[in-house]
Amino acid sequence: MTLTPLFTAPLIVQIHAIGALGAFVLGLWQLVGAKGTKAHRLGGWVWVLCMAAVAGSSFWITELTPGALSPVHILSVVTLVVLPLGVQAVRRGNPNRHRRTMLALFFCALLVAGLFTILPNRIMGRVVWGEPAVSQPQPAQAPQ
Repeated sequence: MTLTPLFTAPLIVQIHAIGALGAFVLGLWQLVGAKGTKAHRLGGWVWVLCMAAVAGSSFWITELTPGALSPVHILSVVTLVVLPLGVQAVRRGNPNRHRRTMLALFFCALLVAGLFTILPNRIMGRVVWGEPAVSQPQPAQAPQ
């Protein structure tokens, strides 16, 4: 594992990755912690901001289709639409809808999408798996 690919990536990619990592760690904490407490509400607002930053920053990341948006950006639009709906659900007294919405965002928009970022040819894949080995040309063998 090496952080070099992330440190040498464009700033928007670094912001995106740090937001995603923060949302992941905070999301896990939200899942196991007590619900309805001040800490849960504060953590929830920070998580929503992290998720919005991750989804919003994605529009400036066009690694898969240089200079253009790719189908993965549909998930960013969905995330930016669904986040306020999850907040609205709990504010309107519907904790079950809130729970379902936030769990769907955590698992689909964060975990599943995150798994695609660790493919070996992607920046985060190079962070996790290391830089791909460069094959060295083999010296020609003399005929026998």
